Amino acid sequence: MAEEKLINEQEQGAEELNETTQPATETTAETEPEHKNEKKSKKDKTHEQLEKLQNELAEIKDRHIRLQAEFDNFRKRTLKEKMELMKSGGETVLTGILPVIDDFERALTAFGEAEDENPLKQGVTLIYNKFQDFLKQNGVKAIEAKEQDFDTDLHEAITKIPAPTEELKGKVVDVVQKGYLLNEKVIRFAKVVIGE
Repeated sequence: MAEEKLINEQEQGAEELNETTQPATETTAETEPEHKNEKKSKKDKTHEQLEKLQNELAEIKDRHIRLQAEFDNFRKRTLKEKMELMKSGGETVLTGILPVIDDFERALTAFGEAEDENPLKQGVTLIYNKFQDFLKQNGVKAIEAKEQDFDTDLHEAITKIPAPTEELKGKVVDVVQKGYLLNEKVIRFAKVVIGE
């Protein structure tokens, strides 16, 4: 009997021990998922923040690249406009000189019959040549028109007359006023008479 009592006490002690340890394991089992959930939610929050920051970074990079491209286009456009201004900046001055050149050409035509030793003719020729050199240095050149095909991009037709020969039909017969180009841009159209 003593042995049975001892065995019963041991069984009861084991049961009590199991009861005291079971709640502990149950409580740890219950708290572990909460810790795991907290860890998962922290990881999810961190992951979401990381994705958000990556998206913001990608957006900022895209804006930066677009801004650089826009600035580069602005710089190129400004340089192009500046070059065009430099090329045609004196266009108004040069256009104002063209009637003076026309007057010198008329004077030289009037002096055509005078002798070359005439000091007045020499003076007018000298000034005319200096004007021509000045125009060439600034990129101005005369439009060749006489006996050329009529081109509306270069010529302005004043009138049509019957062509003296068959070869001159549709071509420029006479030039009333010379035309000029400034760096391949027309600053004054040549006023011409066309043969028909």
